[in-house]
Amino acid sequence: MSDLSIGDLARRTGVKVPTIRYYEQMGLVPEPPRTEGNQRRYGRAELERLTFIKHARDLGLPMEAIRDLIDLSAHPERPCGDAERIAAEQLATVRDKIARLQRLEAELERIMAHDHGAHTVAECHVLRALADHSLCDGDH
Repeated sequence: MSDLSIGDLARRTGVKVPTIRYYEQMGLVPEPPRTEGNQRRYGRAELERLTFIKHARDLGLPMEAIRDLIDLSAHPERPCGDAERIAAEQLATVRDKIARLQRLEAELERIMAHDHGAHTVAECHVLRALADHSLCDGDH
């Protein structure tokens, strides 16, 4: 199967054409052979690689980690420790983001709770809190 155009590849993977070209420029996807009409033609390997990259991006992995994982996948005899370390680092990053979002949620709820009964902008605690960070309850 080496008969996919870049548009076909984009539709099958859900990755936009400019992004596919970007991944090629970054060396994450090898540049495919071209037809006599200079059209790119992709096969199963590129389809699988692009699917891998998309899934990794959907999980929030940074490009450098994806590059490392692609390099690891080219050496199936290697131990899995590096891949597990990369996944563990991403999990820690996600947990940090969740904790930050929970702090933001709590602070927004707290700010909004002060506005029950405020009928004018002059009485609006939300606007005062946004203008004066000292009205917030800690760092967020």
